[in-house]
Amino acid sequence: MTSARSIRVVPGPGQESVWDYPRPPRIEPVSAEVVIRFGGREIARTVNAVRVLETSHPPAYYLPSDAFLPGSLIPAAGRSVCEYKGTASYLTVVSGAARAVGAAWTYLEPEPGFEALAGRIALYPGRMDLCTIDGEEVRPQAGSFYGGWITSSVVGPFKGEPGTLGW
Repeated sequence: MTSARSIRVVPGPGQESVWDYPRPPRIEPVSAEVVIRFGGREIARTVNAVRVLETSHPPAYYLPSDAFLPGSLIPAAGRSVCEYKGTASYLTVVSGAARAVGAAWTYLEPEPGFEALAGRIALYPGRMDLCTIDGEEVRPQAGSFYGGWITSSVVGPFKGEPGTLGW
């Protein structure tokens, strides 16, 4: 029996495979322009993001908190724990009358090796109106728990798609 995991997509020119990403994850700076729109307006823009690369996952992008419009992020209930990054605190994204409860998260005190995430915010791209990287629209990683950003430069298969629960 062949699993989706065994059918690794071979990256083309200018692409990378999530199966070449490390575990534990790696953080790397991003010079691309990241823009987030929600509630009909732009709520964040930066060229100072970092991305977290982890085996089988599309990259998660973390933006500096000062990239967001004032008042667009408010604390939300809930926490989750990553064995590598530490305890995540959730945030509600607000833009006018639009609210996405728990659609963003941050690591207030990340574990050693992940200090670069302190003061940065990640979001579920599927819960925003639009997320772009250098003008390319991002597709969200499948599954309600995962926050990966899929662009034409990354290939899978990706954790979160049907049949990947046991990965």
